[in-house]
Amino acid sequence: MNFASLPDRRADLDPHGPAVSDATGSLTNAQLLGRVRAAARHLQDLGIGPADVVALKLPNRADFVVLLFATWRLGATITPVNPTLTDVEVARQLADSAARLLVVEDGTTPVGGVATLAVGELYDTPVAADPTPRADSSALALLIYTSGTTGVPKGVMLDHANIDAMAQMGVQALQLGPADRCLLILPLFHVNGIVVSVLTPLLAGASVTIAGRFDPRTFFDLVESARPTYFSAVPTIYNLLAALPDDVRPDTSSLRFGICGAAPAPAELLNRFEARYGFPLLEGYGLSEGTCASTLNPVSGHRPPGTVGIAMPGQEIRIVDEHGTEMGTGVDGEVIVRGPNVMRGYLGRPEEAARTVVDGWLHTGDVGHLDAEGYLTLVGRSKDMIIRGGENIYPKEIEDVLAGDPSVLEAAVIGIPDDKWGEVVVAYVQPRPGTRVDTAALTAHCAHQLSHYKRPTTIVVVDAIAKNAVGKIDKTMLRAAHTTAATAS
Repeated sequence: MNFASLPDRRADLDPHGPAVSDATGSLTNAQLLGRVRAAARHLQDLGIGPADVVALKLPNRADFVVLLFATWRLGATITPVNPTLTDVEVARQLADSAARLLVVEDGTTPVGGVATLAVGELYDTPVAADPTPRADSSALALLIYTSGTTGVPKGVMLDHANIDAMAQMGVQALQLGPADRCLLILPLFHVNGIVVSVLTPLLAGASVTIAGRFDPRTFFDLVESARPTYFSAVPTIYNLLAALPDDVRPDTSSLRFGICGAAPAPAELLNRFEARYGFPLLEGYGLSEGTCASTLNPVSGHRPPGTVGIAMPGQEIRIVDEHGTEMGTGVDGEVIVRGPNVMRGYLGRPEEAARTVVDGWLHTGDVGHLDAEGYLTLVGRSKDMIIRGGENIYPKEIEDVLAGDPSVLEAAVIGIPDDKWGEVVVAYVQPRPGTRVDTAALTAHCAHQLSHYKRPTTIVVVDAIAKNAVGKIDKTMLRAAHTTAATAS
């Protein structure tokens, strides 16, 4: 199906049933359809039509969901923009996606030379005539920007067939139905927030409560008032909740499960959390290039500690060596994925897409193994990716920014384990001959060019950056040296 028609279907089946709510109020299915129709007319009046791209630079709010469906109603595409990005990063995404319109919070300064619409100005009154929802499943639905080994974020192209397949898989794997209520706490600029926490429950006939910025001190108050049946989060969030004072004893009886993704979680954390709060955490694994999820531990049944589950319905998982030969049970290799959820490609990067998706198989760059029952265990990442609090960070982007400073000859960025965030960014820089690196100035330079979560927490100035035998930067040696130095200090 094409998700443009989902609000119509829900309004026909249950006009007064709950659809979406946030801190400002709630929308029934009929009200959601009315808002979507009004917003579609507004976008149409602004010249938005088939194949155009609309960028949403918004925090979590119901208007984001309204604009998703309104844009798709016109046959146009959504590219979500992280609200914490710098102007430089936003302008780059707008230019690469060729966005025709940027929707922002009221009072936001325009950026990128693109027409801007303040979300508070969005039409919200019923319209007499309404664009007929377009039903082309091959139409581009989402452009999700993800960093890559080149250091420049790439636009992952997901069409309606991709997101429909992923949502159908989610409904089946999570055993969702109309009685379910999803609490959205992850950001809507991530494919996880859009697909797992909005599209999947809405497809199942369930409803969505959209939370604002996550705060461990108030999270369970929201659970007790909204009474969700599930939510999706990252290990950092579960760490923060597990660390709450012992006298915090919330009523979690409405929750059937929580989903844990974006980075592997220690089995000890999962066991401790479940024992304290009384509902299971289901670990999953996936990539934006696979429309979010490829494996999930089952809601009912065996959940081996340390695994990220079995293949989602309709997907295949293989472990292969560098030649593409499938590996045996328990043998480590690259994780590859096949299914109708695999992306159409990278926008404007056909050669890179062809290297990533080979004969229908998505090459993830992650390393793991399968057991005899098909459960996947991840053991490493072959792309040097850093995951800080669920955010994917690729060192090359940061290295390029550091190397852009005239005092820096070379830079190497690594991830260092951190109790709160999982990993944090540490940068090693080598000065140009005859110059001195001013770390304060370099930190300010990073603050201008990079989102806060990408910025190095530590910048170490060294005479020379470690290299391997063929002259490449040896990050394994860097990590080991950093650990040794930290232990000695």
